[in-house]
This record gives sequence, structure tokens and C-alpha cells, in this order.
Amino acid sequence: MRQLQEPNLIPICPLDLRRTDDIPAVVETIKSELQHLEQPGLYALINAAGGGSVAPVEFMDLELFHQELQTRLVGPVALIQAFLPLLRQASGRILWIATPATIPTPYVTSIHACDFAANCIVRTLEIELKPWQIPCIQIRCGGIKTAKGLRTTAEVEAILQHPKGDLYREALLKWSEEMAAFDQKRTEPEIVAQLVLVALSAPKPKRRYSVGYMSGVAALLESLPQALTDKILKMRF
Repeated sequence: MRQLQEPNLIPICPLDLRRTDDIPAVVETIKSELQHLEQPGLYALINAAGGGSVAPVEFMDLELFHQELQTRLVGPVALIQAFLPLLRQASGRILWIATPATIPTPYVTSIHACDFAANCIVRTLEIELKPWQIPCIQIRCGGIKTAKGLRTTAEVEAILQHPKGDLYREALLKWSEEMAAFDQKRTEPEIVAQLVLVALSAPKPKRRYSVGYMSGVAALLESLPQALTDKILKMRF
């Protein structure tokens, strides 16, 4: 971030979301900066942690999955707890960037399970924080051109080296080919940034925005009865 040479962009380190012990020092740093800027509180908290890996549930690395849960759920909730007093002071807002993930998607459970949970947390916060009128916003991203999103082929090849890899070989190879085509159509991340600015700037922001390749299809599937959605996805895969 320092390379951007933006004077108002101030990196705060360390902040490892797997280590909640980092958070108190971060809060004090931000309080100090807000006082220096003579700001009454914190305008927005954005949770954008990502990650995850490709694997059938049977082969998921549980240690990596645990780290994923810490990074994408426990850590962000800890940040919300720590910063809510400052958000109340500024009549701020909470924004959570996730996938349109309340549909089951094979081989990326570690990613989408976190987003299922994030969806629940954000919607619950919206109800709990109603007395303070703190908007809780989701940016639901489809295919976005990120470094992580373009490593699918290599991850599939690694899975196939698993002692039981042949059990999923045919399905994974087919899925990998489809994902390679999907990768070519991913949306540029700048489009997401523009939408984040809209959500942060709007006097009355929507509670859910969709952006990125195939995000509309995911939203449609999410709106269908669960049994029908599951049936469609079983036929698809």
C-alpha cells in the first residue's frame, strides 16, 4: 500500500486476523488517528479478508480450514466488536465483501462455508444494530480477477496427487476445464472498488450489492426454493 503514495492511506501493522491479540493496538492507533484528524468516530469498517482452497470436503486440510474460519469469521467479528463504539459515534456503517455463496458449490467449501456464515452474521447485525441505524452492507462478488481466483488448475492438479484422488478425477478434471473458461471472464477488481465507493458514499445504501461475472445467476439460484436449487446444481455437476 505504501507504493500507492496516497497520503491518506495509512497501513496498520501487525494485523493478523488469526490473532485477536493484535486488535487492541490497532484500535488505539485508529483512535489516535481519528483524534488527529478531529473526526468524531469511525465512518466505516470493511471486512474483505479472503482465501480458501480447492478440495472435496473429504480431502480438506482441516488446519487450513481452521485458519480460514479464523481469518474470515472470528477475526472480522472481533474487529466489529472492537470498533462498534467508534462506529456508533460517527453513525458509521459496516461493509462485508463476500461471494454470492448461499448456494452449495462443489470443491470450494472452505471458501463458501465462510460466506454462508458471513451472510448470517451481517443480516443478524442489521437487526441487532437497528436502534443505532448502522447499515450492514454486503458486496456479493461473482468471478473477480484476483490472484487467488486464477490458481484453480494448479490446485486441482495437487488434489489429484492425493492417495484417493482418483475417486474425484473425472469430476475434478471436468470442473477444472469449466473453471479455466470461467477465469477468462472474470471481472476486473476495479469494478468492485467502484461499487464499494458507491456503498460507502450513499446516504441510504442498499443492504446488498452484486458485482462480478455470474453474480446475477448466483442471486437467482439463491432466490429459488432450496430443494430446487440443490436439484439444479446436482444436475449441473
